[in-house]
Amino acid sequence: MKVAKSLLFASAAGLIAVGGAAQAADLPVKAKAIEYVKVCSLYGPGFYYIPGTDTCLKLGGYTRMWMEVNNNNMGLTPDYGAGGAQNRFSNGYTWRARQSMEIDTRTATEYGAVRTYAQLVYNWTDGSYSGQGNGSTVYQSIGGVSAPNNANPGAVAGGTLGVWFAFIQFAGFTMGEAISQFSTPWGDYPGNYNELPGSSAWQPVNQFSYTANLGQGVTFSVSAQDQVQHDTVAIWNVSAASAAGIAAGAYGANDIAGTVAPDLIAALRVDQAWGLFQASFAAHDNHAAYYGGTELTGHPDDKWGWAGQLALSVKNLPTGPGDSINMSGVYANGASRYVFNANMVSSFARYSGTGLAGAYQSVGIAGVSDSVFVAGSGQELTTTYGFNGAFNHNWNPYWSTSVFGGYGAVRYNSTAKGYICGAFVANLALSSGVAGCNPDFSFATVGTKTAWTPVKNLTFVAEIDYTMLHQNYAGGSTVLLPAQAGIGKPAALYELRDQNSIAVQLIAQRNF
Repeated sequence: MKVAKSLLFASAAGLIAVGGAAQAADLPVKAKAIEYVKVCSLYGPGFYYIPGTDTCLKLGGYTRMWMEVNNNNMGLTPDYGAGGAQNRFSNGYTWRARQSMEIDTRTATEYGAVRTYAQLVYNWTDGSYSGQGNGSTVYQSIGGVSAPNNANPGAVAGGTLGVWFAFIQFAGFTMGEAISQFSTPWGDYPGNYNELPGSSAWQPVNQFSYTANLGQGVTFSVSAQDQVQHDTVAIWNVSAASAAGIAAGAYGANDIAGTVAPDLIAALRVDQAWGLFQASFAAHDNHAAYYGGTELTGHPDDKWGWAGQLALSVKNLPTGPGDSINMSGVYANGASRYVFNANMVSSFARYSGTGLAGAYQSVGIAGVSDSVFVAGSGQELTTTYGFNGAFNHNWNPYWSTSVFGGYGAVRYNSTAKGYICGAFVANLALSSGVAGCNPDFSFATVGTKTAWTPVKNLTFVAEIDYTMLHQNYAGGSTVLLPAQAGIGKPAALYELRDQNSIAVQLIAQRNF
């Protein structure tokens, strides 16, 4: 009997225990929180650890609405193409919407931080209508593809995708697409959104660079960077010049060959509380293709050009906190992109009225090259020089104003002038002949912008830019230009004269 009771109580206790366990399993239990994303404080605000790794990630970017008034171009004054035509093909405004996405990752190692950075930019920009020479027009999208409506078949979702930055930094090395080591921190934007002559571009470039930190804010950089687009303007084969090309500011056929050598850069920078000083040097190989259509025609030998820059930034001005003066000057021979940077136009054709009897209108024609040659000759390097600067003033935490200006000059040697002027007179019937021909010119920009930031990271900008194109052809000279159907200009007699232009930029930008 005792044994039976013991078994009964044991069974009951077991059932109670099982039932209690089952009820406990049904009750909600507060589990310990798992921190999937942790703040990374090693590299400043905005960084978080990628879950499961020791790599810190920061996402950012901006959204911008951008309008150019009295212009067919974005960020450039109307000095060429339909904008320079100043007729019914010229836009009263051009509109752009942009989305920028920035991805920054960093990982601590025994060699210092390993960093990767990328900036992807999506643009949608209005285009222009071009004439077809028969009383009809065709829409020319910003991507250069003709279309009957506002669509670009070769682009992403009707817009364009740009990879502005994509680089790796490790132990002082920078590998990939980044700002040139030749450039100043502000590039060609010392105090504004517009591009100015007299400095290297803010535009990034593929490179392999090393920067040594010498202490006290002093660094020394050496670099090999891709010269295509970023560092090359034009190598003109003047023997292949045409009337249509010269009328658009190209004094020869562009005859650049494949790349054989990168641009070589060296830069010394002092960056301290008072401001910044920088000295930069660049060597640029001019590698031309052939005199004619095949390799049997021969080619000119390569010629190395160079550029040197001095730059200064002054901070802590008595005019107010955050105010600054930024300035730079560049001299180049056979490396014109370091003066007329990659963000600028390099062939000018600007029209306006005339008071000269017998002339239809006036025109300013000018062009920038790295070198020129004719069949059977060597390359003649083009000399360029310029400077720019800006004063940036903060009125209060919400309002700021910049006043800026830039000047660039192009000078051809006597041999190059002989080549160009022979083609100019032959193709455009210059009235003053070779004696009145001088392709040297100067280009200057002055302007001001005011920015309003009503709340953090939201800014509205209004900017006005005025440009002056000064050419050196003999006063009263005329040229006979061919018909230019794309911009509606007839074959007629035109007066060669200095030209001016004005443009207004309106911008709304939200950073995040």
